[in-house]
Amino acid sequence: MAIITKKYSNLKFPLFVEKDEDNFYVVECPLFDGCYSQGKTLDEALKNIREVIGIILEEKRSQEILKTYHPQELREIPNYH
Repeated sequence: MAIITKKYSNLKFPLFVEKDEDNFYVVECPLFDGCYSQGKTLDEALKNIREVIGIILEEKRSQEILKTYHPQELREIPNYH
């Protein structure tokens, strides 16, 4: 099992969370291609995405992405209908 190492443990990653038609929580980290997971509960889905991010961070290319990543506070976007 991969974990997010101490070097990256203080970073906050952007996540998209939604519930699918089977009532599973699906979580995606748009910072990395193919970085998504799911779980029956939100806690399980978040635990699973941490493991996926830990695996991805083992790749040198992903570490290069982090060097240029500068998180900003996200705000809710009004719903335009």
